[in-house]
Amino acid sequence: MVAAPVLLSAPALAAGAPAESIIRHGEGKFPISAAIEVPAGATTIYLSGMGAPVQDKTAPPKSLEAYGDTQAQTLASLQRIEGELKKLNLTMGDIVQMHIYMVADPRTKQLDFEGMMKAYTQYFGTEKQPNLPVRSAFAVAQLANPGWLIEIEVTAIRLPKK
Repeated sequence: MVAAPVLLSAPALAAGAPAESIIRHGEGKFPISAAIEVPAGATTIYLSGMGAPVQDKTAPPKSLEAYGDTQAQTLASLQRIEGELKKLNLTMGDIVQMHIYMVADPRTKQLDFEGMMKAYTQYFGTEKQPNLPVRSAFAVAQLANPGWLIEIEVTAIRLPKK
């Protein structure tokens, strides 16, 4: 049993990743990690689920018109998450896990996964920010705010100071 952990970490270490870094294992071309290894001594930060803030203050409160479509809500939610991480001296690149809760757009009765992905890929897998989290996306019946089509929660990691 002792050999198994050594064997699992050997490819990542052989690839030149320092032992104190986060190791992200990719899978195909889809912009998420298949698995992530976090080194001992890292601090885990859990952010509560965040939806979009009101985009149109003239629209009825808690309405879809107030918050926008799935793409707009995803982008606004990610901007909120980025702001919260910044307050903690972290970046979007420090995110290791993401859960996305989605509601079908009442106009189309469909999840707008494509719209979510258009916003998501502005933050993850870019040249500026290549770090990909592990991620799950869930279809849910409803969210706490009736105007929300999406709510995102993330887990981030702070590596120990060297």
